[in-house]
Amino acid sequence: MNKTIIVINGKGGCGKDTLCNFASEKYPTINVSSIDPMKKMAEIIGWNGSKTLEDRKFLADLKSLVTRYNDGANEYILKKAEEFAGLPEYKVMFVHIREPEMIEHFKETVKHRVCGITVVTLLVSRNEKDYLVFGNRADDEVNKYNYDHVFENNDDLYSTKESFLKFLDSVLTE
Repeated sequence: MNKTIIVINGKGGCGKDTLCNFASEKYPTINVSSIDPMKKMAEIIGWNGSKTLEDRKFLADLKSLVTRYNDGANEYILKKAEEFAGLPEYKVMFVHIREPEMIEHFKETVKHRVCGITVVTLLVSRNEKDYLVFGNRADDEVNKYNYDHVFENNDDLYSTKESFLKFLDSVLTE
């Protein structure tokens, strides 16, 4: 199996982290998010880690500012991708990116900067979450990208785990 980066996306609460945890039970994985550096910055100025609509918008706006300033969010996940490339024990890396243009930018940059890694995109969809409006561009525009794969996360945990691991196996053997 080659090294694969899966850019995972979906509206808040659709189960992305749960799916990544399921994957880590079968494959050595790394799980990072393009919002991680923004969370560290936000904590310095008083953000308490909550995920209210206001918090989500604040983090999305902060990421947008940092991206315009120095492409910091993309540089952070690219550095993580380069580290992943040098770790032979890890075969799968999940990268959480919300914004469609940033997904494309990340994919293109990986092609030029990191050798020997396949990058695929995955949208996680969940019926009860798909129609929610979060009030920020990062959450509300997740469907504005043409993903390589879509996983419908609408079953109970046991069934979801089983079906996601089968799905993941097929993605990793493409």
